[in-house]
Amino acid sequence: MFSRLTGNENVKLTLRRLIEKSRVPNSLLLTGDEGIGKRQFALELARSFICLDPVDGEACDICAVCRRAGQFTLPKPDDKDGHKRIVFSDHPDVGMVIPYNRNILIDAIRHLESESNYRPYEAASRFFIIDDADKMNGPASNALLKTLEEPPATSYIFLISSRPDSLLPTIRSRCQTLRFAPVSLGEIEKYLIESRAFSHDEARLAARLSRGSIRTAASLNVSELRTRREKMMFVVSNAIEDGGVAALLKIAEDMNDAKDKTAFEANLDVLQSIIHDLWAMTVSGDPTRSINEDFAEQLLLLAANAHSGELQGWMDAIDELRANLRINVNRKIAADALFVSMARV
Repeated sequence: MFSRLTGNENVKLTLRRLIEKSRVPNSLLLTGDEGIGKRQFALELARSFICLDPVDGEACDICAVCRRAGQFTLPKPDDKDGHKRIVFSDHPDVGMVIPYNRNILIDAIRHLESESNYRPYEAASRFFIIDDADKMNGPASNALLKTLEEPPATSYIFLISSRPDSLLPTIRSRCQTLRFAPVSLGEIEKYLIESRAFSHDEARLAARLSRGSIRTAASLNVSELRTRREKMMFVVSNAIEDGGVAALLKIAEDMNDAKDKTAFEANLDVLQSIIHDLWAMTVSGDPTRSINEDFAEQLLLLAANAHSGELQGWMDAIDELRANLRINVNRKIAADALFVSMARV
């Protein structure tokens, strides 16, 4: 049931109306920031069609069919062949296409094209979710277009994307779009406390640093997060108060430790959140809206020696670095360049 999902009440209302009027489009594009539940909404919509005991048109989330539809055995990240096909759940009419590294393989889209033309095995319809659909390259996008132009009546294709502008305009034009908003801090806090056994303090910190992403908040290790924030706070303090580059390059080296690859982008997120708080203070002088509210006093002192234009430049540089990561840029070189640009040498 949609009620068990956190946030985006307007989207829930829209989907309920579409279900009630039997007007769910065969091609649907779900857009919004990463980690706010788009894939779960798509899966819940599919369940509403195949559930054995629906409640007011929505899935019961109790029957065997509902449970099977949500059980996926995903291929290992280095299993390229496993990513060349649709990953079906334990229900044969619910499948998903997922990226291999940073690309959706054309073989997977061709498999979707083929499978979408088969009659359903158990349910009245078949459902295919394309996760991170913006990671399709040109050939894969063109292959999908063939299916979207003449969708089989019994097949539904749900595209998930946090960067819909990267999709071909012809793909976007053939899909009805549902736009998701970031989940509110209060909703994230409540979810973490009730469903993930976070303490109130842990939930508050994780929610404020999640940027409205419930997935990000739930995945945070609060102890590691506090250590990471202290390290990134040192970067900002050093850049503003000392301006030396040697200490910053040492941090960059730590960020690129081979044992800590998965933490690289998490460090960038924390760094950008601190810089954004500092920028907001230089503009408004108001510390009450800080994400890192427990650092407010220290940030106010730093704001006296910071310049909003310079801070904006740092945030832009982090955005550029993050975009370059999608094309497999060398992380060490990129981090070194970022921190050298921040140092006042």
